[in-house]
Amino acid sequence: MRHRAKDTTATTTGSTTAAEILASLLTEEGAADPYPLYERARALGPVLPTGDGILLVTGYDEAERLTRDRDFGVLSAETRAVIDPGYTAHLSQRIINSSLLETNPPDHTRLRSLVSSFFAARRIPALAPRIAAAVDDLLDELPGRADASGTVDFMETFASRLPMSVICELMGVPEEDRHRFRAPASALTLTLEIAPTPEVLLAADAAAAELVEYFSDLAVRRRAEPRDDLVSALATAAAEKEGADSRLGEQEMLAMFVLLLVAGFETTASLLGNALTLAFQHPLVAHELRAGGIPAAGFVDEVLRLETPIQYGARLPLAEGLDVGGVPAPLGTVALVFLGGANRDPRRYDSPAEFDPLRTGPQPLAFGGGAHFCPGAPLARLEAGIALPALLRRFPGLRPAGTPVGRDGLMLHGHAELPVALG
Repeated sequence: MRHRAKDTTATTTGSTTAAEILASLLTEEGAADPYPLYERARALGPVLPTGDGILLVTGYDEAERLTRDRDFGVLSAETRAVIDPGYTAHLSQRIINSSLLETNPPDHTRLRSLVSSFFAARRIPALAPRIAAAVDDLLDELPGRADASGTVDFMETFASRLPMSVICELMGVPEEDRHRFRAPASALTLTLEIAPTPEVLLAADAAAAELVEYFSDLAVRRRAEPRDDLVSALATAAAEKEGADSRLGEQEMLAMFVLLLVAGFETTASLLGNALTLAFQHPLVAHELRAGGIPAAGFVDEVLRLETPIQYGARLPLAEGLDVGGVPAPLGTVALVFLGGANRDPRRYDSPAEFDPLRTGPQPLAFGGGAHFCPGAPLARLEAGIALPALLRRFPGLRPAGTPVGRDGLMLHGHAELPVALG
């Protein structure tokens, strides 16, 4: 994006500056409800410099272009080493930095090619019967998991278990092991926050060590007895040598396993929780979804737009002379792309704060774009599109029961706990 540059000083209006908005987003209150802060930012402009090398991007068009522009990349190992030389002391950050999340082409292209066939558009629809069966099994179990008042925590009993079951099935994780991953996966995701605390990093390191140990052992078993699953495919690729080179390094393999597990679970769990909350808030919509009067795909897309599970990503310029929406982005700039803000941009959506599952307009920027578009996006949409109507049909009297507990941090937006009565 090469356009006429604007002034690079921190944007100010009245007593509000871009830096103050960012600081507010990083508070517990701001993370719980970031949307008013996005609106305050957008009132100043779709791209705001904070004055310290950070750009806040809340405009849809600017965010979409930035996620697709190959002149911008993610926070690679080389860049992270300059910004935070001590990051290698943490296993969790080394693992994330070796994964698809924080590699740029050509390494990103090589790594993505190893998993792309498992998430190919032609393959995902074939998983629908297996997902539907998993949904039915979980719905059958819900009454037995309820307390004396008929209440369950939806996040624990359904929203986390469904995507964990699906991604573990794809990866080849034995069913008896799948219960053990929710806590370490949640601990690891907090390292993706803008400023994780030392306590968060210690917990994430312990979680990463647990996951690395598990997948190291599973990879050995799958090399000995390969199956039609992701762990077998990647373990084989890491073992194959061409001269002195390997298609996949051992640490890259383990990072891929950890990322696939965490990303395949956390985002979809938040999507399911956010979807049910919106169904409660809009009972007529829930009735139509239950009866088939509203397409499940449209409902899911509107949930992704209005309550985006992944609120932001970061992009960095890879060359000199770049800008974002006319704002200069010299080397060293970090553009924080607030997907949750872009998805409520009134320039692209009429009445953007309203929930309308029949809405027309651009696809929400819930899964990024370009080379880093989430490969699991079709799978997440399919899981939610099958699960929500089935849940509402099985339990037509489903209702809120108690106060939900939000997730920690700003990156992943959703519930940690969502108590519901089965009715």
